[in-house]
Amino acid sequence: MMARVVGIVAAAVLLGLGALHVYWAGGGRWGTDVTVPTRDGNRVFVPSSVATLMVAMLLCAASLVILGRLGLWGQWLPRWPFVAGAWTLVVVFGARVVGDLRWFGLFKRTTGTQFSWWDTWLYIPLSGLLAMAALLVASSGP
Repeated sequence: MMARVVGIVAAAVLLGLGALHVYWAGGGRWGTDVTVPTRDGNRVFVPSSVATLMVAMLLCAASLVILGRLGLWGQWLPRWPFVAGAWTLVVVFGARVVGDLRWFGLFKRTTGTQFSWWDTWLYIPLSGLLAMAALLVASSGP
């Protein structure tokens, strides 16, 4: 029961994040000033609309993986893609927590920017919670 509730909440968060990325890919500006690491006030990279849309699709797919692992959809599909996908999400979100050792994650060296503040107080904890939710879902049931 716990895995089901946690998984549904995680899936909803992933869908919401996917929708936010679609908004950004469509030209929305809200929140974009703290979404990418900066150096000397300049973005380290500028994500294209296509790349942002790809992230949106991956987030939505992650939501479907969680829901499929819980058996809430995809009963006509083999079970193994949902099991493997859930474990992949544990690794991906866990890796996001650790980071790249320079710009983002627990071990980032660049601090003192708006992005690093948001990374520390929102992005890392959210990624950690999503990793733990994926772990709970991945290890639940048959």
